[in-house]
Amino acid sequence: MTFFPSGVILHCLRPTGAKAFSFTQNLLMPPSRDIHAHLPQSAGRSYAVHIEQGCLGRLPRLLQARGERIFIVTDSRVRRLYGSRLLREIAHAGLPALMIDFPEGEKSKNAGVLGLVQTALLEGGVRRDSLVIALGGGVVGDLAGFAAATVLRGVGLVQVPTTLLAQVDSSVGGKVGVDHPAGKNLLGAFYQPSAVYIDPSALDTLPDREFRNGLAEVVKIALALDPRFFRWIERHGKELRGGSPLVQHAIEHSVQLKALVVEKDERDGSVRQSLNLGHTIGHALETASGYALRHGFAVAIGIAAEAALARRMGYLSGRDLGRILALLRVLRLPWRFPRLRRRATFFGALGADKKSTASGLRFTLPAGIGCCALGAEVPHALIEELAGAGR
Repeated sequence: MTFFPSGVILHCLRPTGAKAFSFTQNLLMPPSRDIHAHLPQSAGRSYAVHIEQGCLGRLPRLLQARGERIFIVTDSRVRRLYGSRLLREIAHAGLPALMIDFPEGEKSKNAGVLGLVQTALLEGGVRRDSLVIALGGGVVGDLAGFAAATVLRGVGLVQVPTTLLAQVDSSVGGKVGVDHPAGKNLLGAFYQPSAVYIDPSALDTLPDREFRNGLAEVVKIALALDPRFFRWIERHGKELRGGSPLVQHAIEHSVQLKALVVEKDERDGSVRQSLNLGHTIGHALETASGYALRHGFAVAIGIAAEAALARRMGYLSGRDLGRILALLRVLRLPWRFPRLRRRATFFGALGADKKSTASGLRFTLPAGIGCCALGAEVPHALIEELAGAGR
């Protein structure tokens, strides 16, 4: 039996309802699926996550009656792929619409670009009954969501994620915000969308590198919450490629798990901290790289590093550590700790992490496949040793 230090909570999600969490070998997934995020603490804040092949083309009809004026917020790449066409189709449906875009990439996720988007919304005539559509990946969803949360003290928000990373994780749960020079996601809010529309066929235009970037969040969700899902990924990892019918299954199950956790703990007070797995190290690596390192790849390295720390501290078995590293390799995700060229920035970002307390920095560490140790205080010497291994 493992005894955990005072203040550390072992969390293993126990989903109820075998049907809801069953794994089928049938690869013919249903054409559409609605997963509901119920937020009972405040009436009227629950919403549906609609997953359907091709639903991006039906978006104007789906959006009718959701807002009097529509603002599409996107980045330069997604504007070319989907945004301009969507704007025309919305206008053809008789809905007044305006598109706002900014340069793609994490470097745009800052207070300066946020201010430009807020100004564009105000100058475009945004009202309380307007609707902001966040069309794009995680950066777009976070920044557009924060703009929607703050303009006029909150206007309607619909998330339309077009990357795997955003579809399986960041579009669901209401975390919105921007980065700060001191660290990742240090400015933000909890602001739930009124709906999420996920079109798996949007991944057909996603480069392989970006697809793998999103797989890191699928691994995180499975490792943190569901051992059966983790085993399923182990069995089918080599088949999880763009265009595979297995991808919709991975999206659906990831969203289902995320929605369940958000229902139980919207504001990161307890069980939602499980989803921070890999992010304490990962966010610091992103910051130290000047955001040249993609978020999912940073999380993959963070998962491997935090699993190694968990093994050193007695939370994780050697066998489970081996399974985690093997899966990252199968999915062609980075797992070795990189050489730190900006050590001071890395450790500064760790110190500024949102999970830090007066007593020190606390981690979410894997305590088995599907289990996490929440609030584990890691000795600074172990982190120094880990960082030194990347030299």
